[in-house]
Amino acid sequence: MSTSEIIKTIFLPVGPEIAWTYLTEADKLAKWFHGPKEDLVIGPYILYGSESGDKLCWGDVLAMEPVTRLVYSFSTKFFPTVSSTVEWKLDAVEGGTRITMHHKGMEKAGDAFMGLVQALDKGWDGHFAELRDLAAR
Repeated sequence: MSTSEIIKTIFLPVGPEIAWTYLTEADKLAKWFHGPKEDLVIGPYILYGSESGDKLCWGDVLAMEPVTRLVYSFSTKFFPTVSSTVEWKLDAVEGGTRITMHHKGMEKAGDAFMGLVQALDKGWDGHFAELRDLAAR
């Protein structure tokens, strides 16, 4: 583990098959994060603001192991020259799924590192709250 890595864990009251859809299906991503125009597949993706329609995040889906692991490169319009990596791991637990997210590579931001990592850390907290609420419905 890198000291510049953001690690978040969330428990959802749904099985891994459903939890996976929240991470990969366009309509579900748009409800808690930012929506792509198509479901995520290996290769390039773009995420758009749910209300603004602005291009907010982009990168490449690097690995998909359905219902267990998703990895993509990640850039954002606020730090467009920094490409980081987000990895999601899904584990079945009693009554649901534990999702662990590792977001790394922000040290590439140099002097802007702390501002970037704080913004992403806060942003993920908000998005995870939305995901938790969505899964509870």
